Amino acid sequence: MLLGMVDDPRVVLIKLADRLHNMRTIYALPIPKAEAVAQETLAVWCSLASRLGVWALKAELEDLCFAVLQPQVFMKIRSELTSMWNSTSKDKSMRRSSIRSDLLASTKEVHATSTHDLLSSNDQEQSNMEDLLRAVLPFDLFLDRRRRSDFLNNLQSNSEASIRKPKIVDDAAIALTSLAACEEELQQELLITTSYIPGMEVRLSSRLKSLYSIYCKMKRKRVGIRQVYDARALRVIVGDKNGALHGPAVRSCYSILDIVHRLWTPIDGEFDDYIINPKGSGYQSLHTAVQASDSSPLEVQIRTQRMHEYAEYGLAAHWLYKESSVNTGSGMGNKIKQSTSYASSSSEDEITDGVPSKYISMKVGHPVLRIDGNHLLAAVIVSIEKGGKELLVAVRFTLEASEDVAERRSSFQLKRWEAYARLHKKVTEKWWCAPGHGDWSTNLEKYTLCRDGIYHKQDQFGRLLPTFIQIIDLTEEEEEEYWMVVSAVFEGKETSTLTSESSNGDRSTSDLPISTPLSDPINNKVHLLRTMLQWEEQVRRRASVAERSLGSLTDPILREVAIICWPYGKIMRMSTGSTAADAGRRMGVDGKLLWVNGQLVLPQTELKDGDIVEVRT
Repeated sequence: MLLGMVDDPRVVLIKLADRLHNMRTIYALPIPKAEAVAQETLAVWCSLASRLGVWALKAELEDLCFAVLQPQVFMKIRSELTSMWNSTSKDKSMRRSSIRSDLLASTKEVHATSTHDLLSSNDQEQSNMEDLLRAVLPFDLFLDRRRRSDFLNNLQSNSEASIRKPKIVDDAAIALTSLAACEEELQQELLITTSYIPGMEVRLSSRLKSLYSIYCKMKRKRVGIRQVYDARALRVIVGDKNGALHGPAVRSCYSILDIVHRLWTPIDGEFDDYIINPKGSGYQSLHTAVQASDSSPLEVQIRTQRMHEYAEYGLAAHWLYKESSVNTGSGMGNKIKQSTSYASSSSEDEITDGVPSKYISMKVGHPVLRIDGNHLLAAVIVSIEKGGKELLVAVRFTLEASEDVAERRSSFQLKRWEAYARLHKKVTEKWWCAPGHGDWSTNLEKYTLCRDGIYHKQDQFGRLLPTFIQIIDLTEEEEEEYWMVVSAVFEGKETSTLTSESSNGDRSTSDLPISTPLSDPINNKVHLLRTMLQWEEQVRRRASVAERSLGSLTDPILREVAIICWPYGKIMRMSTGSTAADAGRRMGVDGKLLWVNGQLVLPQTELKDGDIVEVRT
């Protein structure tokens, strides 16, 4: 069925819309029937929505299912979030001075909720299913700001007219209002503090995490609801004029990060820089968690337009790093089974003698980025002191690094490594070894690891400054290349030969040139096909023994592979075990050389689902 849908994915969207309508009106069904439909929706349709990247629709479906299957837990989480987000705003100066003590005490407050509390609570007022479903906010409210404003104005009008609404519905309105207030506050701050640059317009969007996702995160991390920092989130997208202004846009991202941290107090240890250190999929963005004006957590994501398109539609699509594997474990008791899996805590979060383990392997000469507002400068580590708690770093003030950061994974990285290597060599030959040593273009600075997990600059009086450095995480391949370049520079050898060897080296399928969705229309179709094939395989593996008895009905489909014929993007189905030569005959180019996934292959090479087959002249 899924393979048949690939040619026109709109069919899937229509089916999803139909299921969404059914879930919104499921209160008309008897409770046992409604629960059965909700379980099916959560296991199948939410998973499919996730694979297609329609996250807002997926979130609404999840909460509708959650309200049907676990109404008491649903109401408890909604009530706890309302108590957090409806608190009276404090004076800004008071909030800045007391926010850290508030955060430490939050785990002991009455609002801090554990999973055990959620499951054992029975004092929440009873609401019928229709009221609970009304409390699930429609997904399009987060896609259209005008619609959201109309929705809130309508609720306000009903309130003034004394139209009685269930408490659970009022709680949902409070959640949406708090999110809108945070978005408006940040937008006003950006209007005041940033300049308008044509082509670099800043757009804001927002979302509320589904209650089901919050529940799953609380269970997975064993934390209270106040430690779910992304229950509400803002996203800031900086225009880059289709990539022409990507370097300035990257600098603007860090400038906006500084504005966010001045507007709201950042939460220690909750800043992730995926621009300097992209995820394995190529995903780039700045993630930070702050305490908003209501003293409750808020996540803020900042990225350029090109990064956003790549994250939403390209190889860095959300499902690639959030749902890379399937977990067959149970979810909420015996009723809800999770359709996604979550990776265990990274070893990078482990602390050894006060230093995160990811910093233990640092070496003298390792490349870093110095960040001061919107200024990004290349730097290298000169010395490591106190077991990694203090670093002496050489900064080159004439080596602007925003473009390098933006194109971190490009094929020209060796030339950038050469710049770091020459800086390291210069400091070594000059015997500079203390803060303040340097010349007109290079200076040594001291950085101290702070409780927020970031190395901040320390001045000559021992004061910590907002300027900080980000350690560049190197893959095994990058680390080998970097130290190879460092060795060549110190020995006085030319690095051009290293560059040519690297550019002509082995290229695996995963190393194919990556283009943005706008410049490569076939990219979406290829990855949509791969996604659906993978989803189908997972569904097949999770089928019960009873369903396997019907395997004969699906065998004809499962015995096929689907390939992409380049350059027109035509999908061609062939029997399992077909080779490149078979594909050539079907394409009418029998006897010619074929490239599969960008590599020249032998005629007897067996094809797999989603392979891209190309004939080059």
